[in-house]
Amino acid sequence: MSTHWTAAEIPDQTGRRVFITGANSGIGFPAAQKLARKGATVVLACRDRARGEAAMRRIEAEAPGARLELTLLDLASLESVREVAARELEKGLPLDLLINNAGVMAPPKRLETRDRFELQFGTNVLGHFALTGLLMPALERSAALAASQEKRPRVVTVASIAHKRGKIDFEDLQAKRRYNPMTSYQQSKLGDLMFSMELERRLEAQASGVVSVAAHPGVAETSLFKVGSGKGLAGIAERVIATTIGALLNSDAEGALPTLYAATAAEAVGGGYYGPQGFQEMRGGDVGNAIVAPQARDAAGAARLWGVCEDLTGVRFL
Repeated sequence: MSTHWTAAEIPDQTGRRVFITGANSGIGFPAAQKLARKGATVVLACRDRARGEAAMRRIEAEAPGARLELTLLDLASLESVREVAARELEKGLPLDLLINNAGVMAPPKRLETRDRFELQFGTNVLGHFALTGLLMPALERSAALAASQEKRPRVVTVASIAHKRGKIDFEDLQAKRRYNPMTSYQQSKLGDLMFSMELERRLEAQASGVVSVAAHPGVAETSLFKVGSGKGLAGIAERVIATTIGALLNSDAEGALPTLYAATAAEAVGGGYYGPQGFQEMRGGDVGNAIVAPQARDAAGAARLWGVCEDLTGVRFL
């Protein structure tokens, strides 16, 4: 079932605290913008201070009086993740919404995080796994205060239609034997969706008031498509692809709608996965249930992945 849902339907967010990774660009920015307009206090978790401050100024110009905070977060560094989470918990405030949005897509060469993990798996999966686990006390604090089902805190993890071609290679998660940009990206996005679903299973088993939901933007013209050398024939190809995407597929704002739906709509349910309903789920004004590939429904595989994430990050929860 799909619905022509718009950002105008976001319920009032006054008094709610929202934490968004990658909030200065891509779909993270319009998500932060729309939630701030609805009254939420939005924490923009950004890797770069200048870009984060620029994003705050843009939101403030369009929504005077917006309640915004900037925190510098590098998901490719577990030390940074721990420091940011610790500062957030020190405030003693409930966290009503965590949007795991930031991501890296298909760098041409194999790169590593500060902790020597393959960059895409380390950032997209491990960074968000650790952040979610470390912020869980603040989410549980919100759950204890929730006055209704609709007010329950949510963790929204942004996956991708790329997960459909993904496979979790437990024998070479870090792509040390062989690196293919899109194969590693597909694995990381499959990992994100499996994490979101396994998180919901564990939250339910603990009778937690926190809800885990996933979404994907279709194919949006985000900064993910601007990664590359920008030189020679490769650069020309990148610019042609970016132009095509801009003309035919979702804008950042359109791509943010499924995330905002998962984050705020009363109809969004724990364990749900939402996306645009146009051709091949790539674009469209309607938001609805997204297609989940069979491998993403592998509960045993998800439990195994969860254990690997615990071992690699040192973060254990639920």
